[in-house]
Amino acid sequence: MTVIREADVITSVADALQYISYYHTPDFIRAMGRAYEMEQSPSARDAIAQILTNSRMCAEGHRPICQDTGIVVVFVKVGMGVSWDATSDLECMINAGVRRAYLDPQNKLRASIVADPAFNRGNTRDNTPAVIHTEIVAGDRVEITLAAKGGGSENKSMFAMLNPSDSVADWVLDRVPEMGAGWCPPGMLGIGIGGSAEKAMLLAKKSLMEPIDIGELLARGPNTPLEKLRLEIYRRVNELGIGAQGLGGLTTVLDVKILDYPTHAASLPVAVIPNCAATRHIHFTLDGTGPAVLIPPDLNSWPKVQWRADAAARRVSLDDLTKQQIAAWKPGERLLLSGKLLTGRDAAHKRICALIEAGKPLPEGLDFNGRVIYYVGPVDPVGSEVVGPAGPTTANRMDRFTDTMLGRAGLLAMIGKAERGPETIASIAKHRSAYLIAVGGAAFLVSNAIRASRVVAFAELGMEAVYEFEVKDMPVTVAVSAEGESVHDLGPAKWAGKFSRIPIIVE
Repeated sequence: MTVIREADVITSVADALQYISYYHTPDFIRAMGRAYEMEQSPSARDAIAQILTNSRMCAEGHRPICQDTGIVVVFVKVGMGVSWDATSDLECMINAGVRRAYLDPQNKLRASIVADPAFNRGNTRDNTPAVIHTEIVAGDRVEITLAAKGGGSENKSMFAMLNPSDSVADWVLDRVPEMGAGWCPPGMLGIGIGGSAEKAMLLAKKSLMEPIDIGELLARGPNTPLEKLRLEIYRRVNELGIGAQGLGGLTTVLDVKILDYPTHAASLPVAVIPNCAATRHIHFTLDGTGPAVLIPPDLNSWPKVQWRADAAARRVSLDDLTKQQIAAWKPGERLLLSGKLLTGRDAAHKRICALIEAGKPLPEGLDFNGRVIYYVGPVDPVGSEVVGPAGPTTANRMDRFTDTMLGRAGLLAMIGKAERGPETIASIAKHRSAYLIAVGGAAFLVSNAIRASRVVAFAELGMEAVYEFEVKDMPVTVAVSAEGESVHDLGPAKWAGKFSRIPIIVE
């Protein structure tokens, strides 16, 4: 009988979470390399170059690919022939591994999990608890698949109970534009069909753990109806022209995965869950001989792509920025920002706007008048870093606060990722402001532009505190101009329908 030790489970989970925080899987790197070679949209190609450059930097420096180091999702298969040498239950063992990984002083990961989710939303400080799915199966091994799922992509998950005669492909095609760019494309779509409502969602999530193999499927052609459906959705989604970061381009999805399960004759449950450009997952087996052995990928497998700032990019001084300068920025234009900016996310915005609405002063030293804000929750620094990986968070979560921040707090401009809602775009135009985007999935690269960091307010919020960053040549793209023109409308409209005309690299 195989004996699984508690210490081996904890060590394996901790090591695996550290591993996936800085190593992309080789299949993802190959797929992104193919997307880079095929891409013809300059903006999308620049974004993919940043993602690939960031990926190699993280693999070499052992720092997180994305500042959002995710909610831990675990799929466990426990063999019925397994015996345990443990004093804790399996859930406690896994959470002990999560805790060890996220508090590792050599590469501390961001704690993003909040308890009492409907009310107090207090940060658990160690990213526990994980979401754990356990199966009891035949055999004498324990198989564990771990994922660290970012909130931006998880928030775009969708589910519907279709009629049995409805088209799954049509439903997915209708949903993808609704997802916008907040899930940080290009990435994967996981689709679950059948079972019950919760089973379809679980199937969709499980499918994202499978390797990217759309190139092989394109080369040999489909053998099953599900493979045919994968190819149909893959082609039709990329025909939408959404592209990397929603900027408009040829590749929106790198692969489409589908799992199905028998369902009720009256039902057709369908779920879709996207995986972002910081896809993180790993599979290992415990057989009683010790903790899992994780072999680093070959750094030579990364494509020879090195992002460099566009020579034509406009250099902007944040310390003396004016509305007249902002008015000259054009949608899709690339900027390099230098100077001081403030940061803030959901929790900070809620507090700030509540104080403003109540006519109360902001905390001492916090003044948004004439400033730019960056929507970010950074990873803690290690070693000589002034801040850890610090990529953008999804901006439309701040839409409800934007008019107050622009009109009453005196904010000049905002930096985040993905599109803004129509009311926010109207507010940007009304106040002659602008919205800029940094590349989601390039957090370590972006953090290299940050030369100083200090907490200004709400330190108790942890990663959601308000910081002041001093940056040098921070790369951003104008997403919404002072005229209210959005690159997330203009870019996809320009590139829609062009994917089918481009030879697809499948090797």
